[in-house]
Amino acid sequence: SLGDEDARMDSIEAQFQISFKARLWATDDRRFGVWGAYTQKSQWQVYNDETSRPFRETNYQPELFVSYNPGLSHGGFHWRLFNFGYNHQSNGRADPLSRGWDRLIAEFGVERGDFALLVRPWVIIDDGEDDNPDIEDYMGWGDITAVYKWRGNSFTLMGRGNPDTEKGAAKLTWTTAPILGPLRGYVSAFTGYGETLIDYNWKQSTFGIGFTLNDLLDRPAERN
Repeated sequence: SLGDEDARMDSIEAQFQISFKARLWATDDRRFGVWGAYTQKSQWQVYNDETSRPFRETNYQPELFVSYNPGLSHGGFHWRLFNFGYNHQSNGRADPLSRGWDRLIAEFGVERGDFALLVRPWVIIDDGEDDNPDIEDYMGWGDITAVYKWRGNSFTLMGRGNPDTEKGAAKLTWTTAPILGPLRGYVSAFTGYGETLIDYNWKQSTFGIGFTLNDLLDRPAERN
């Protein structure tokens, strides 16, 4: 049964994420362009030999978006990022574990010195019907991420939620300066709903430590 399967899952697991993006078209000055992106994130029960070390969850996220650099400044803040596009996210599983949704997402980014603020409101155009029809209650209408860079390190704080249901999530990360070539240390702490699609309506707190090749501002897609 599903309950028995969940009971055999370890609380400690490995997570890895692969992200890339490609410019499909751009104007000569590169201020306006069309991009495609893809992110895949997996939760791997690599330490769980009792259940043959399965992948607990994998989320697939393709995107297509237009990007524009407004090039505006005011009060020391510089508005250099505006993206708008289509985002699909699903876990590719059969019922009753199938999860998925489709969104139109706008992203605004402003920066001042070593500080940046990313704001992403979204509109859900497909809530997954029978798979996760109440996903908006837990994932909300958008997220806000603050980024601070210091001596090659990056610190981020993300918040998202639905004020009507008082449900949401917060995530704190620290990406170190490069320690070996482009490789950086990575520490994260998450609390709330929706760390993965299968957990969208389950509140949890997690802590992770590992490595990454890029900091947040270089990643093309998932910031959850």
